[in-house]
Amino acid sequence: MPVERLSPEQAEQLHALYQREWWTRGRELDDVRRMLEGSDVVVGFADPDDGRLVGFARVVTDFVYKALVLDVIVDAPARGTGLGGVIMDAVISHPRLAGVRHFELYCRPELVPFYERWGFTDDLGELRFMRRGPSPGPGG
Repeated sequence: MPVERLSPEQAEQLHALYQREWWTRGRELDDVRRMLEGSDVVVGFADPDDGRLVGFARVVTDFVYKALVLDVIVDAPARGTGLGGVIMDAVISHPRLAGVRHFELYCRPELVPFYERWGFTDDLGELRFMRRGPSPGPGG
């Protein structure tokens, strides 16, 4: 079932999901709670039987020009069920994002074909992704 605002228990469940992935391992629960407060759009999916969070994505946006899709994650037992596609459909069709011109994300090379289904491309011409801060690693 869709969730637009995570309960305190679901925030803890998201934190637990993060601890199982190399790209989010090491994130602190208090930071995850603050991140949720600072995210413009949250898309979560909970198990209809017990309300446990099984999928998640978030968006940081100006609601006009850019929307950065972040932290697309599906609990390991739910992978291969199509939930990742359901999450991306929910993000791209979210009513609050209807006027956004460009959706952006970054992903590992093996996930490029997955995101191409929604029109994402890694052919950005001369544009390059840049980062200031700690070297990439756990905690993304």
